[in-house]
Amino acid sequence: MTQLSLATVLAESARKYPDKLAVIDSATTERITYRDLWQQTLAYAGGLDINPGDVVAVQIPNLADFPRVYYAVLAAGGTIVPMHLLLTPEENAYVLKDSGAKMLVAHSSQLENAVAAAKLAGVPVVSVGPAVPGIQRLEDAPGKPLRTYVSREAEDVAVIFYTSGTTGKPKGALLTHLNLVMNTMVNVFDVHELYDDDVVMGCLPLFHTFGQTVGMNGTFRLGGTIVLMARFSGEAAIPLMVKENVTIFHGVPTMYIGLLEAAAKADTLPSLRICVSGGASLPVAVLEKFTETFHATIYEGYGLSETSPTATTNQPTFGAKPGTVGHPIWGVEVEIARAEVDERIELLDDGELGEIVIRGHNVFAGYLNNPGATAEAVVDGWFRTGDLGIKDADGFISIVDRKKDLVIRGGFNVYPREVEEALARHPAVQQVAVIGVPDPVHGEEICAVVVPGPGGVTAEELIEWSREKLGKHKYPRQIRFAETLPLGPSFKVLKRELRKTYGSGQQGG
Repeated sequence: MTQLSLATVLAESARKYPDKLAVIDSATTERITYRDLWQQTLAYAGGLDINPGDVVAVQIPNLADFPRVYYAVLAAGGTIVPMHLLLTPEENAYVLKDSGAKMLVAHSSQLENAVAAAKLAGVPVVSVGPAVPGIQRLEDAPGKPLRTYVSREAEDVAVIFYTSGTTGKPKGALLTHLNLVMNTMVNVFDVHELYDDDVVMGCLPLFHTFGQTVGMNGTFRLGGTIVLMARFSGEAAIPLMVKENVTIFHGVPTMYIGLLEAAAKADTLPSLRICVSGGASLPVAVLEKFTETFHATIYEGYGLSETSPTATTNQPTFGAKPGTVGHPIWGVEVEIARAEVDERIELLDDGELGEIVIRGHNVFAGYLNNPGATAEAVVDGWFRTGDLGIKDADGFISIVDRKKDLVIRGGFNVYPREVEEALARHPAVQQVAVIGVPDPVHGEEICAVVVPGPGGVTAEELIEWSREKLGKHKYPRQIRFAETLPLGPSFKVLKRELRKTYGSGQQGG
């Protein structure tokens, strides 16, 4: 069997760039070189007292302790379960039990939630960060630092990502060392022109696959520097990026919207070279305004926890096309299949709407303890994404919507994304999400939940605006105003929450 460990990503950069800055932690002001980060990691690994293959859950914000613990678990031969920081103790206890975690390593800032969850699951807690009475600190654990990392096989599981349970309980997606090393390598060496003197903004949550693989692992593979930000806000991010000369920004659409709002009040803007957007659809209006304000191109990409994550992205080789998620990355095939046929994959021609399907080195090893869900998701060697899309004649993939977010109004299919794009262009709209709400006449009615800009706007104005831009069956008859949209741990808008809140279908304004 082929030996491969994701720990290599940090180990090799420590060998190649020992004196370079690996991490700048904006919360603790630590500045850590690759040599020191690897030494600290091996010391943590020595204190973990686990066997190869043991599962360790990790509950840590975007602080230097995240990479230290992450690579320590890998170096000790363990498998990591990154815990979302916004879930309840009950939700986290489910993940701890389902994954078979042997222990939970939590930062002292997260201990209240972590201890409650661990108690419910019957799992011990070890802390990192400032000491807390009565909790064993990993820094003080007995055990000698490891000399090097424990060897693993390429197909062993490195990380288990729990996917947001939009349909019932979250499922543990099994990602192998090979999946994650390959995705890290391809992101860094095949997609964009990246250099070892690049400084990357690390504000995406590291417990999420985008922040972890594309942000942290990618930066370390490259020998670059990552600037960690524990809590994102546009106001705080801009001066931090200016101060640390950040050149690369990875974010989700809500972050780009936040940066644009803050840019209006900022004296100086950072000189960004490359920006990458993923996690949700980026409205073209936001992309255009960002390019104009920051003079930087946003390359929109697409991926899922189950695909390590990157599957496609706009990339210089093929040119960038706003409103699309670009081309498949190296070694990965992305096609469109007939969405209504479940038991086999029937590929469609260019320009036809269907389900996006993916195969390649990035596709996961299945769902933990869930052969039924794995069999539904991986058919004929292709991973079915549950997203609807189109591939154009030039090979660009466009995502139309989630299969389950489709609204059927009076027998006509309406894709919320298209309605959102039209509304996002209204100058008074800061953010918008479109859902279907029950309707006695049409089955479902289109409802737009809008976060208005400071100037305000009326529901009538927005309905009129949409009516001019969209077909008769598509424009929203209902507009609801909200101060914020509910976001999941990975900053995606939670449409299921909006459906719960606004699903009663009364006219709102």
